[in-house]
Amino acid sequence: MPPAVVLDRSRISDPALHAIADRVMAGERLTPAEGVALFRTSDLLGLGTIADAANRAKHGDRVTFAANQHINPTNVCILRATCVFCSYARLPKEDGAYRYTMDQVWAEAEQAAGAMTREFHIVGGLDMKAGLAYYTEMFRGLKARHPQVHIKALTAVEIAHIARIEKMSVRDVLVALREAGLDTMPGGGAEVFSPGVRATIADRKLAGSEWIDVHRVAHGLGIRTNCTMLYGHVETVEDRIHHLGMLRDLQNETGGFLAYIPLAYHPDNNELGAELGRQGTATTGVDDLKNLAVGRLFLDNFDHVKSHWIMVTPALSQLSLHFGVNDLEGTVVREKIYHEAGAHTAQAMSLDELLRIIRGAGKIPAERDSFYNVIRTFDDDPTRAAA
Repeated sequence: MPPAVVLDRSRISDPALHAIADRVMAGERLTPAEGVALFRTSDLLGLGTIADAANRAKHGDRVTFAANQHINPTNVCILRATCVFCSYARLPKEDGAYRYTMDQVWAEAEQAAGAMTREFHIVGGLDMKAGLAYYTEMFRGLKARHPQVHIKALTAVEIAHIARIEKMSVRDVLVALREAGLDTMPGGGAEVFSPGVRATIADRKLAGSEWIDVHRVAHGLGIRTNCTMLYGHVETVEDRIHHLGMLRDLQNETGGFLAYIPLAYHPDNNELGAELGRQGTATTGVDDLKNLAVGRLFLDNFDHVKSHWIMVTPALSQLSLHFGVNDLEGTVVREKIYHEAGAHTAQAMSLDELLRIIRGAGKIPAERDSFYNVIRTFDDDPTRAAA
């Protein structure tokens, strides 16, 4: 068990944060108004101090990561024209459109052979020719070739798409995918649940309530999932808190979420970025840290908050380990979706680099499985490791 945590109140300068800190340390749930206040405070250090204390109360100084490999089997997407924030999707005959054959999937997955990879993270577009048979064949083939590797695959939007084109229920699709080898689901496609925001950035995409319903069904089948929020485009802080409230409510109901991962919007190479005049201008480090810290504090029924170093840089992810984060995106191997949108980070990270980042923050690195069970811990003394 982590040791008792003492909050250093001298690091909190905003008087409004003191009352919130008292409630957090007492284990009381924050209200939406308090969540908005956290986003609006100018006291970033104070916010981080409270989030760090809440995190250390759960996890001590341990920071986890997974040895994972991303596979993006198709970028063909029927919502190409309406998801204006997306830089990855293509129409079937558009330049750059692709759909992997099974042999291409096996070839890309072969990098896991003899490596430390423990998880395949599989997401793509809403492709009319990538239905249930495509994915069940893929998952069965991956399990036959790499039985030791966990399959985390398909967002709620992709699951609902398969159900529509196959004229099946979401439940029946999930049962078939589970039988083929699906272990858990990622949390993408959530964007921001506000209907007004969705109408602006992702018209015709699965509604927020429908996204919640897919995850509710998955949880009912024993399929654990992650959840996300795409921030830094046209949403308000009130929209963000409403989104987090919906996630918190479903977690109360099902307990099926494993982790929360806020995702920073990247404006390059997409219509929304051009409309906003934001080409080449990503989210600020302050906003990135606020989204992680507020996630830790508002989502009191979540154990894990992850920083996605691909989207916010390894340096900011390292800093986030003092802003409520207890998990880093892992080794990844050839990520495509966010790099199409202008991410300038590497497409993979070595084990040594992950360990360097975590140790450099004075934390204890630990490899985990997809259910957040620790497999091995690399250091018992973070002070010594960081020296």
